[in-house]
Amino acid sequence: MKNAGEILLAKGKNELSILTHMANRHGLIAGATGTGKTVTLRVMAEHFSEIGVPVFMADVKGDLGGIATAGGDNVKVKERVQQLGLGDFSYSGFPVIFWDVFGQIGHPVRTTISEMGPLLLSRILNLNDIQSGVLSLIFKIADDNGLLLLDLKDLRSIVQFAGENASQFTTEYGNISTASIGAIQRNLLALDEQGGDRLFGEPALNLSDIMQTDASGKGFINILAADKLIQSPRVYATLLLWMLSELFEQLPEVGDLPKPKLVFFFDEAHLLFDDTPKVLVDKIEQVVRLIRSKGIGVYFITQNPLDLPEMILGQLGNRVQHALRAFTAKDQKAVKAAAETFRQNPDLDTLRVITELGVGEALVSFLDGRGSPSVVERALIFPPKSRLLPLEPQERSRIMQQSLLAGHYEQAVDRESAYEKLKERAEQQKVQQPTTVPGTRVGQKNQGKSLFEAVAKSAAHAIGSQIGRQIIRGVLGSILGGRKK
Repeated sequence: MKNAGEILLAKGKNELSILTHMANRHGLIAGATGTGKTVTLRVMAEHFSEIGVPVFMADVKGDLGGIATAGGDNVKVKERVQQLGLGDFSYSGFPVIFWDVFGQIGHPVRTTISEMGPLLLSRILNLNDIQSGVLSLIFKIADDNGLLLLDLKDLRSIVQFAGENASQFTTEYGNISTASIGAIQRNLLALDEQGGDRLFGEPALNLSDIMQTDASGKGFINILAADKLIQSPRVYATLLLWMLSELFEQLPEVGDLPKPKLVFFFDEAHLLFDDTPKVLVDKIEQVVRLIRSKGIGVYFITQNPLDLPEMILGQLGNRVQHALRAFTAKDQKAVKAAAETFRQNPDLDTLRVITELGVGEALVSFLDGRGSPSVVERALIFPPKSRLLPLEPQERSRIMQQSLLAGHYEQAVDRESAYEKLKERAEQQKVQQPTTVPGTRVGQKNQGKSLFEAVAKSAAHAIGSQIGRQIIRGVLGSILGGRKK
């Protein structure tokens, strides 16, 4: 039977539970394709919701929507209930909020260019170190000149402005090369064509909106539609990383809580570390290590534990390992390494069992009351209470219409920012451009200078203002020293 302060998730020789006060010590769900990772994710989300813990997860396959309605439609689920002797099992739906960067099958998810910051944007734009450095300088120029960067057209405008006036910025900010400006502009265009313009703008996501409970006290399960977003893996991974870093920056220290304030599932976690610069990997490791003190539990989902850096893997105390395949010598080496990450059970041949596990069966090790990993056990994962089949479009629409957030994020706002200010000043400069004698270039020569001076003069007013303070940002927040106010 389940005791207070724990959630039953699996059963082998013993019933295996995650202790709720250890749930913010992070976790891992791993296994080959088709071994049951998604169902384990669903079952965990349901149990956290039941004890009043909000959940965020990405739906990379498009099949998690059924969690909003009660199950009872799947024969294998019924068989698992009987197999485990779950006499008190009952089907149930759970409160859900749907999100979608593209705003088609969920509330739009947006952030601003300023909130994302140059380091994460460099990751999305696939910039090299030199180009990333130039992008950081451009952000500094925007800060110093009181120019809000909210959406892609703001960023394109300030990049163009910095490029056209590069020689005048060199002394104060450093070299801004034409090649780097060109690379940033090309990659911004590519991002725009991939739908990146939908990601940036206002109203930006208020993270308190994903940390809600319903009237009965159940935690909302926030589901981000990612089957389309995952086609741009850098955008997908960086968006989720931005959310984690914002949670870290915005939430207060709370120490050890009886249960987490939020559980964040990071599916396809290997994408977070593919071709990622070391400086960013280091910051990710810091966020994961420190965010548990804010009451946030992070659970990574991937095929093999070795997809994650050792420093990250070492922080994941609650583990569910589904079957791995060993078809090649390389596979066998990976399987052995994965087996060795567990606290060994003298009664269990972990290396052999890890390749023999059936669907929905796993090697399980959760943290005990002292924070130490329990010995690994072979177990069956509990069945989900919600419907495995995806929602019909009309069912999903009805849930979205009944959402407390309905209509809020759907109304895009485009307030005055860098694009509008630079455009206005350029037009004013054209009007004020002096008449020149045919054959001379006085007007062209003074045009960039006049615009530069006009922008610079605004800095004294903007930097001391509330808008100026809002622009200041630290990428991954206080970890890099700085945070917008």
